Amino acid sequence: MEHIIELKSQWETFKAENPKVRIRDAAQQLGVSEAELIATTVGSSAIRLTDDFQAILKEVESLGYVMALTRNDHCVHERKGIYKKVSFQGSMGLAVNPDIDLRLFMSQWKSGFAVDENGRKSLQFFGKDGAAVHKIYMTEQSDAAAYEKLVSTYTAQQQHNPLEITAAAQPAVEKADAEIDAEGFRTAWLNLKDTHEFHGMLRNFGVSRMQGLRLAPVGYASQITKDSLKSILHKASETDLEVMVFTGSAGCIQIHTGLVKKLLETGPWFNVLDPEFNLHLREDGIDAVWLVKKPTEDGIVTSIEVFDAQGNIIVQFFGKRKPGIPENENWRMTANELAVIF
Repeated sequence: MEHIIELKSQWETFKAENPKVRIRDAAQQLGVSEAELIATTVGSSAIRLTDDFQAILKEVESLGYVMALTRNDHCVHERKGIYKKVSFQGSMGLAVNPDIDLRLFMSQWKSGFAVDENGRKSLQFFGKDGAAVHKIYMTEQSDAAAYEKLVSTYTAQQQHNPLEITAAAQPAVEKADAEIDAEGFRTAWLNLKDTHEFHGMLRNFGVSRMQGLRLAPVGYASQITKDSLKSILHKASETDLEVMVFTGSAGCIQIHTGLVKKLLETGPWFNVLDPEFNLHLREDGIDAVWLVKKPTEDGIVTSIEVFDAQGNIIVQFFGKRKPGIPENENWRMTANELAVIF
């Protein structure tokens, strides 16, 4: 309890001196997790929720039109809509809708809070390391009474139990290229039938994602410039080309499918600022951008994949498509023509 009181005092002082700093950045500067900072406000502006996260997510539909937020260190993905068709199979969850489109990895979810930030109400969920995995913000069109009912239903009995914070898992040490069955890997790549097989293929050959791109069959993965990515998105904006944008945390992948119209650069951030969809991509966090081609039963699927210096994927871009339907030729042409090989 003394630790919480001390941290609360440190944070109050920090906020007074840095009123515009976001909580995630404040946590980093204070050497703690975001969840730990939220926990210091329980009893004032936050309420601890039970860990029945699947049940909570199934009831979010009752809130109506909300804003879903999933982020990592270098990208924030915000999508407005209604949580429908939330389902789970074991610890894996799905919400497949035109607006709220999520892939949920519930084994990574550890704590949750209802938060009131000067009247802006939200449900915020955190992983084992205290980093945010997903947040749901109320909007002016949301059902306030439904929010209060949901929070009341899932308020934890013990509000001040200490959070159990464990360090994030370190990525596996990459094998030397010479230890990889490179020819077998390239053959497997060329024989892919579905993009969802890609992760399993990497695992089967003991290959990290970045290493996989280096070892790809000729013509199937090329490192391109950061400016290429911006050129492709500007072209998509100008031509009303619908795209898919995937951003993930440890516990959630959030997907936008549709247009990207209003593009704006502010400082280190490259932004999409549309009514239903916002993306904030921090350019100085980008270490590498790749143009990637994967065979499927529907033909080649082309993606732009963005990585940080640790080899973590920040964000991915595809042309709008569904299984059984070939890739949009305009997306393929735009990506290939505007990609400047590094």
